[in-house]
Amino acid sequence: MSAAPVWSVDPRTGNPREQVAVEATAEEVDRAVGAAHAVRDALADRAARAAFLRTAAELLEESGEHIVEAADAETALGPARLTGELARTAAQLRAFAEVVDEGAYLDVHIDHQDGSRTPPWPDLRRYKIPLGVVAVYAASNFPLAFSVPGGDTASALAAGCPVVVKAHPDHPATSELCASVLRRAAARTGLPEDVLTLVHGFDAGVELIRHPLVSAAGFTGSVRGGRALFDAAAARPAPIPFHGELGSLNPVVVTGAAAAERAGEIGAGLGGSMTLGAGQFCTKPGFVLVPEGAAGDQLLKTLTETVSSTGSGVLLDHRMRDAFVTGVRERAALPDVGAPVTPGAGGEHTVSAGFLTVPAARLTAEGPHDALLEECFGPVTVIARYASVDEIAAVLARLPGNLTATLQTAAEDADPDAARLLAALTPLAGRILVNGWPTGVAVAPAQHHGGPYPATTSTSTSVGATAIERWLRPVTYQSTPEALLPPELREDNPLGLPRRVDGRRA
Repeated sequence: MSAAPVWSVDPRTGNPREQVAVEATAEEVDRAVGAAHAVRDALADRAARAAFLRTAAELLEESGEHIVEAADAETALGPARLTGELARTAAQLRAFAEVVDEGAYLDVHIDHQDGSRTPPWPDLRRYKIPLGVVAVYAASNFPLAFSVPGGDTASALAAGCPVVVKAHPDHPATSELCASVLRRAAARTGLPEDVLTLVHGFDAGVELIRHPLVSAAGFTGSVRGGRALFDAAAARPAPIPFHGELGSLNPVVVTGAAAAERAGEIGAGLGGSMTLGAGQFCTKPGFVLVPEGAAGDQLLKTLTETVSSTGSGVLLDHRMRDAFVTGVRERAALPDVGAPVTPGAGGEHTVSAGFLTVPAARLTAEGPHDALLEECFGPVTVIARYASVDEIAAVLARLPGNLTATLQTAAEDADPDAARLLAALTPLAGRILVNGWPTGVAVAPAQHHGGPYPATTSTSTSVGATAIERWLRPVTYQSTPEALLPPELREDNPLGLPRRVDGRRA
């Protein structure tokens, strides 16, 4: 029986464009993982890794026109959005090259022997080493920044881990093109091309998470798919870390003082954020608590105007479109749910943006309205109208984990409810915003892109410098002769690494 073909599909029409690959068999997955495992020692040289990451960024930019064209044909995200995503992807690669150069990620600690302590201390030297082969599962909504050349891949390679990427079926041609660029970058910098390999197919993804030579995995996608892989990773004879980003409602609380002060500004900002990229950002504000009364009414009036002026959009594939249309229809049919701007099918291949409203009191206890507290992927948000701060707290207490949570408050600390509400939002998410919108994630050292389950399956971040920590494990050498120590831990610090010696930075 021949392997199933992998087709590139135009989401604007639903028509196949071209066959770009075939789904990998179990034997082919085994070969891909084995090839990656065999070259892991080639990544031991930090200078070579940094050069590889910088060269990959350079070659991606050189191929930018072709990459953007391919990605737009497969995702309908548009050249402007994809050009920006390509720039972000290249910046991520260069940022991790700087992390590798600096070496602080190795987290070197040296505690010299001290017999005066009770109990006495032996000589202890600790640093971090790469886990091994990392499986990366590409995202549908970011064909570059969270896919083959994206943050999971960049951070794993920076850590010294070879990567096997499972391509997303929504952009296989883009995946093949980006994989070829990264493999070319490896060859240009003297590394084996198999530091990155690519496989296609659902079954291949399952085989990959089960492979005994895979040491960790990174995933961005649905709760259902991510949870299945997470469970498979835990069920292995030797379980492995699974860093999954699964789903997020990204709640927003608008205080009464904020609505009174700038209802129009908040309504327009919300409309722009929830419809950005046809609502397909993992940080889309999908649930918003707005006060009852005239100020809240004005906010909704501006939101209505903003969303009504947004044209129909194409989702990443027709399966997502069908799920969106069904999801908003079922939610809109619930008692006391209104649709000032009705979301749904905008045409045969498109969807129209909209929002739903519901009294917050409907969400303070378990019931059929709990569907409104689940992510609906696409250009829709839920507005819950509250009567008191206590009602806000009751609703927030029922929310699952999120990537982000946002507080819209009055200016100049003039809001009596701000501190209490910020404290209530903080346990819900990994990134807390005040008077901003969550769409758009800065690639910065202090960034955290993660959150309590189901936002992610671990406490780590997939964006920012500390994303590298997911692919490392600490090891301590005790009472080890100098000649046997790795260079990172030797007394004379031949690599010039930042470290802590006897509790002090050295």
